Amino acid sequence: MITKSIHQFLVAASVGCIASAAFTSCSDFLEITPQDIIVEDKFWNEEADVENMVAGCYSAMQEQAVIDRMMAWGEFRSDNIVGGTNVENDLNLSNIFKENINASNTFAKWGDFYNIINRCNTILHYAPIVAEKDPNYTQSELKATEAEVSAIRDLMYFYLIRSFRDVPFSKEPFLNDNQTLDLPATPFADVLDSLIADLEDVQANAVRKYPPTKTYYQCGRITQDAIHALLADMYLWKQDYRQAVRYADMVIEAKTAAYQEELDKATGVVSSNAQMFDGYPLVHDSYATGNYYGNAFSEIFSLGNSRETILELVFMDNDQMMSNGAVSSRYGNATTFPGTVRPAEFLCTDVSDEVFSVFLSKYDARFYENLQSIGGSKTLFGINKYAYSDATVDLGKAEIAATYGSAYAENYCHANWILYRLTDVMLLKAEALVEQVNEADSTGTGKAQADTLLTQAFNIVNTISKRSNCSSGSKDLDQTQYTTKTLMQRLVMEERQRELMFEGKRWYDLVRRSMREGNTNYLVGVVSRKGSTGGTAISSKLSRMEAIFWPYHNDEIKVNKNLTQNPAFGSGEDSSYERTK
Repeated sequence: MITKSIHQFLVAASVGCIASAAFTSCSDFLEITPQDIIVEDKFWNEEADVENMVAGCYSAMQEQAVIDRMMAWGEFRSDNIVGGTNVENDLNLSNIFKENINASNTFAKWGDFYNIINRCNTILHYAPIVAEKDPNYTQSELKATEAEVSAIRDLMYFYLIRSFRDVPFSKEPFLNDNQTLDLPATPFADVLDSLIADLEDVQANAVRKYPPTKTYYQCGRITQDAIHALLADMYLWKQDYRQAVRYADMVIEAKTAAYQEELDKATGVVSSNAQMFDGYPLVHDSYATGNYYGNAFSEIFSLGNSRETILELVFMDNDQMMSNGAVSSRYGNATTFPGTVRPAEFLCTDVSDEVFSVFLSKYDARFYENLQSIGGSKTLFGINKYAYSDATVDLGKAEIAATYGSAYAENYCHANWILYRLTDVMLLKAEALVEQVNEADSTGTGKAQADTLLTQAFNIVNTISKRSNCSSGSKDLDQTQYTTKTLMQRLVMEERQRELMFEGKRWYDLVRRSMREGNTNYLVGVVSRKGSTGGTAISSKLSRMEAIFWPYHNDEIKVNKNLTQNPAFGSGEDSSYERTK
């Protein structure tokens, strides 16, 4: 029996629209509960109808099936993650860690993402009609809605192309079952160009800043900063590095100006811990008093809605509201820790064995914050980030140690899932700066320009690294160790791994690098560090460029005759796929 595919998701959305959302008694946009199908002739009459539908898009992104795939597609195949507690009971999950992925693996199902895409397409279809009916729904508000919803749709497509490469692509809503659903896959580059053009077109209309009374809106809804972060990321994948830097700078400058405005309004003496960090509005990880680190970890991952966050999926601290089921299941909870996945062993022993293949020294607080030892073990750790409410690094003992808050109760995880934050964008900029270096031009102006780019990238990495360096001595990296493009590429890539560990970024970073270099050599080299069973076979599989993407699920192939399976996962070859150089 064929399970629900993209086609069934879209047809289910055809009765006037898709699932909407109703406001709870708290009457806050993000405190919503999904409802059932909306009947067309009783809906789409006023601005509140549109707003409820937009709320439904965010609610749909919070679903466990969606975040589960954000985690699996962006993290699980990387060197960061291996199987955890009872992983053997989940064949689909355990096969990911063996790179034994096939077209029947449930993680290859993309229907929930297309469901959100069709919600967005439907809103974009009806919102102008509502604006004509409702005089209170102004043109500026309509354009802001269109910018927000377009960005949600483009974010979903961005996940799809980074995971599957070529995907069915449409900006038209599926409103009835007479429409053609069996769309062929559009090439990666064409989809990416369309997403960029779309965001370029709407960015100026997006909300720049929500009022302070809307506590979760600035981080929990698409803003102009979020669109600029998306554009910086997309341009990096497009290998248009100047534009990637341009949009990253827009985000950095906007976040810096916003925090400087807060500092200017402050009365009395502003503590050093509340000041800018190296000129950036980063949260200091050291606590203002005592010999402790973990302040930034607490504000960003426990409290949420921090000044560094650009966009996150908000899970209210209320057991009656939706919880983050994906984190609870995968990373762990108060009942089961580790969850069904855990950190790779080489990460866990990196500091104690003083190998430092990922962390640069034992003074990197992120090692103690991100990973939690199980029962004092030096090899078995769980993922602390998101699963536990806190991590405090105590420097007052003979050996650096951490204490942890409580884990979220099983099925009641309220950790926000962060999609973009400031250090992510800073490191996207650093990567784009390094990729502009032309080492072939090693004299005169060319050499000076290369040195400037490398220095700018180094300074970004140095700032982020320094924030988490809990040493009592010098915290700066040694710039003389990173004087070439190759060395800086490595530093930026490894800093992204340290800073964004377990946030659904690592596999995408490796795929982006493979696409840029035209081979999987670097990816295979780092993934092999996990030492998984059948490592040689895994390396062989991942040597093919096609294999770093996911297969189309069998259900999609069965119902869509215009889809041709990724040749790494099916019979036959397709010359449209590039080969390793």
